[in-house]
Amino acid sequence: MSLPNDFWRSVLKRGFRSMAEEESLNDVKKQFQQYSTHNYKPLPVNLIKGDGVYVWDEEGNEYLDFIGTYSATAHGHLNPAVVKALKDQLDSVAVVSRAFYNAEVGLFCQALAEYCELDMVCPMNSGAEANETCIKLARKWGYTVKEVPDNQAEILVFQDNFHGRTTTIVGFSTEEAYKHNFGPFTPGFKVVPFGDIEAVKAAITPNTVAVLGEPIQAEGGIIIPPKGFLADLRRVCTENNVLLIWDEVQTGFCRTGKRFAWQYEDAKPDLLAVGKPLGGGLLPVSAAVGRKEIMEVFQPGDHGSTFGGNPLAAAVAITALAVMEEEHYAEQSTAMGNLMRSLLSNLPYSQIVDVRGKGLLIGFEVDETVDTVKLSANLTKNGILTKETRNRTFRLTPPLTIPEGIVREAVGRIDAAFAATI
Repeated sequence: MSLPNDFWRSVLKRGFRSMAEEESLNDVKKQFQQYSTHNYKPLPVNLIKGDGVYVWDEEGNEYLDFIGTYSATAHGHLNPAVVKALKDQLDSVAVVSRAFYNAEVGLFCQALAEYCELDMVCPMNSGAEANETCIKLARKWGYTVKEVPDNQAEILVFQDNFHGRTTTIVGFSTEEAYKHNFGPFTPGFKVVPFGDIEAVKAAITPNTVAVLGEPIQAEGGIIIPPKGFLADLRRVCTENNVLLIWDEVQTGFCRTGKRFAWQYEDAKPDLLAVGKPLGGGLLPVSAAVGRKEIMEVFQPGDHGSTFGGNPLAAAVAITALAVMEEEHYAEQSTAMGNLMRSLLSNLPYSQIVDVRGKGLLIGFEVDETVDTVKLSANLTKNGILTKETRNRTFRLTPPLTIPEGIVREAVGRIDAAFAATI
């Protein structure tokens, strides 16, 4: 298959958007099969439009987006205030190098640091980049401040962790499928059971520079640690001069009912990785945020990113934060999350063995008798877009703007999907 001779002319003359609207699901499937790497297995839906919690395919079928781009579309699709900020910024400048000062980026760093109750920001693009940045900061702090011997720094991570897909990060994953055929891996990481403070204590050595974890393991199946674990981990890190790094790429920015999930306990981090909702559902925006004495170990040339910290991303991110605050996303997430978990728990299916989560980070786990492939297909047929994550758990992360009526409607659709499956 080759592009017609006038393809590029059509892109400029007709506009790419109008051309994309003419593509059918079968057309798109063929293009993905031939030209896109097969590192994703999409649901059989060709989405062409989004508005709030709703998305539509090319045939006009409506769906409730309960994947929410894995928490990234917390504001809903095409939030008007965030879209306006992007359009307004495009009238001035979009991308300039960090080789220069830029007012938008300066304001962004101040706003994000203060929002996170920390001191300084290193802007990046993806969540994986934010975590890689935290790893580099922790290691350099370990060598230059804690005086760990060269190349001996250790970072503790948790069983069933998920921090991204780079070779360093998958190297300390405990999901073998993420690692197979991608070695050799970066040394310097030790895995301990999630939620086991005694295991953390036993694993710490004089060369331990940090503990890296998620306050709630989202990709791991919405796994919540025992009460008190977050605060205990903070205390143990302080006692041993070890940095506490929270990865809140998925759990942050009101998803769990608070600005950050660590705030459920006295567990303030030294370094914080954030991303996903920071881009307002429009752009990839992430950052490593931390205490000044750690962040200042970076010197010119130590780290960088071509697009990390650009004016367009800064304008979008600041507006995304403002919308979260002014429209009370944390309170909305708590109320709607409590309602959804209650409704799911009352569904008349013994095959649902657990409903868990905080705020609008929710998972429902099904037993071995449920065909999860069939359930996923029936959820799609009933207009609920979500996918199974680990431990036979379906993750529900809708936009935080979802109103009560749509929460009830969504659980009704899940009910219908179950009835058609079992």
